[in-house]
Amino acid sequence: MTSAPETPSHEDEDLLFRILSQLDKAPDASQRATAAAVGISLGRLNAQLRSATEAGLVKISERAGPDKRQRFAYALTTRGGAEKIRLTDQFLARKFAEYDALHAELTGTTSSLAPFKYRTKLMQNNLAPIPELYVSYESAQKLKIEAAELKSHDLSPRQICDLDLLMNGGFNPLKGFLGEQDYNSVVDTMRLADGALWPMPITLDVSDDFAASLEIGEDIALRDQEGVILGTMTVTDRWEPNKSHEAEMVFGADDDAHPAVNYLHNQAGKIYLGGPVTGIQQPVHYDFRGRRDTPNELRAYFRKLGWRRIVAFQTRNPLHRAHQELTFRAAREAQANLLIHPVVGMTKPGDVDHFTRVRCYEAVLDKYPAATTSMSLLNLAMRMAGPREAVWHGMIRKNHGCTHFIVGRDHAGPGKNSAGEDFYGPYDAQDLFREHQEEIGIEMVDFKHMVYVQERAQYEPNDEIEDRDNVTILNISGTELRRRLAEGLEIPEWFSFPEVVNELRKTKPPRSKQGFTVFFTGFSGSGKSTIANALMVKLMEMGGRPVTLLDGDIVRKNLSSELGFSKEHRDLNIRRIGYVASEITKNGGIAICAPIAPYATTRRAVREDVEQFGAFLEVHVATSIEECERRDRKGLYKLAREGKIKEFTGISDPYDVPVEPELRVETENVDVDNCAHQVLLKLENMGLIAG
Repeated sequence: MTSAPETPSHEDEDLLFRILSQLDKAPDASQRATAAAVGISLGRLNAQLRSATEAGLVKISERAGPDKRQRFAYALTTRGGAEKIRLTDQFLARKFAEYDALHAELTGTTSSLAPFKYRTKLMQNNLAPIPELYVSYESAQKLKIEAAELKSHDLSPRQICDLDLLMNGGFNPLKGFLGEQDYNSVVDTMRLADGALWPMPITLDVSDDFAASLEIGEDIALRDQEGVILGTMTVTDRWEPNKSHEAEMVFGADDDAHPAVNYLHNQAGKIYLGGPVTGIQQPVHYDFRGRRDTPNELRAYFRKLGWRRIVAFQTRNPLHRAHQELTFRAAREAQANLLIHPVVGMTKPGDVDHFTRVRCYEAVLDKYPAATTSMSLLNLAMRMAGPREAVWHGMIRKNHGCTHFIVGRDHAGPGKNSAGEDFYGPYDAQDLFREHQEEIGIEMVDFKHMVYVQERAQYEPNDEIEDRDNVTILNISGTELRRRLAEGLEIPEWFSFPEVVNELRKTKPPRSKQGFTVFFTGFSGSGKSTIANALMVKLMEMGGRPVTLLDGDIVRKNLSSELGFSKEHRDLNIRRIGYVASEITKNGGIAICAPIAPYATTRRAVREDVEQFGAFLEVHVATSIEECERRDRKGLYKLAREGKIKEFTGISDPYDVPVEPELRVETENVDVDNCAHQVLLKLENMGLIAG
């Protein structure tokens, strides 16, 4: 009968913890120096190193040099880095328990401190360093070489944001991407499996094929989109999630109108991987590098300035005068210094790009007192999850050293659902945050809806104006601001700073000077290409902007010649068209696209790509399938009916009819010139061309 393997004693694990920590700190030290630092004999160190090497925690390599006492170099493997993090937690947990027991022995009562799993919230003040997942610089250089031999996953932009905040401690207490047990617990209860509060599932979604190529326990390299290795992960979990359940629990509805739900179903990988992460290096950012701070860098900055109370302001929009007044009031109310902490990772599709926003922030930063205000950029991929997101944002700001956090009306709300109603109630986020703020360890400052009182020439909280019947209350909504920018109308100084308006106008000139995309969709033979050609000629006749036609057949020949007609290849072809159209739009040109584009989710993705830079006009050429068959000169429909052409739209493959296109044109008994003129009238109505 085989005996069960012995469980390592606390002493053994503490010794391993000290050895791994020392090797990470000084990998090039001699064995004698390492043994002295750890406090054991040279012989015992050698035995421990052999065991650690056999377990795959340490890699030993020979090193040339005159000093025979330094013949070897040591490096933690990716597994060794993860084990060091685990042992660190275990070591601290045991010391905490020992302290609690000693306190009880001496005083007759427990210490009344929270359990260890909450230590990062209560045992550490807001200025002390917090744990990171990075190994030392020396170990990182060696780990890079080892990681180059591992299977690699190329991270998406959202995953890069998540990994960044995992490694630098912004997502503390997480030690990596969630495993299945933690994921299920977070989705259902907003807590990790050990009971610690955590509202947002942080998962590594990958393709079915990549997941199938991995073994549990295998290490993988995590690379950015240029192939740079940022870290490694030991795969401890692999599962296929119930994404509809995740959508219902985390976002409140399984509704594709929610951008994160749309991402979940149509962009995220099918399989989730979980496991501890070992950090090698930070993601590289070439923009605003002086404004990007890790949690520990901000904490050190606050220590240096002597700040003890810091209120954070979360924003993904430019700052206007109402925001300035709001932040002034919040800082006074909390008797705290102010950290303007805008998100520069992923926000809601259609938001102002972060380059423009940061220029706007910098343009008005001198409106704040320099001695009490600072600004730092947060590389966060927002989920627009309303109440849960507010709690998540609070925990992230707590990790960055803040003591107070402003929670807004409809905080991180994504807008309207498919029924045209708000996803969340206006104060749901504040209610959920208030319920958990003691456990988070950060105090909420309620967002005040600020409006301008003309007679007093100042901003005041809307619900505190007692003489509202006798004064003129002014406000400009986000929708109205966008309309004024699009139409080149005046934006009054009482609403925003001239410096902010100037920056916005650089990025968002009047619509008549912007690039835009006209996207025709419809069955084969519906008349898309014919109308698109006529429209192109009319726009070129008008002049003013370059016009490019991206016809389906032309793109297939020149851009997607290697693709077939499976759903995957059709999606890829349309995404290529969307990418080219977005580049044309970004550079002030007009893109006219005329593919079949049968799938609504793909058309939506193209719209989101284009609308970052300009207007998107979807035109449904609503010719019936019967009329398309009657017009068919190539005999394609006949071949499809006979089964000789597979996956033919309208016959053996579905077509998602656009629900709310900007324009729907009928081509039966209507000449081409009239159809093209309808599009021109719509463009004129949208302000994209002059009348």
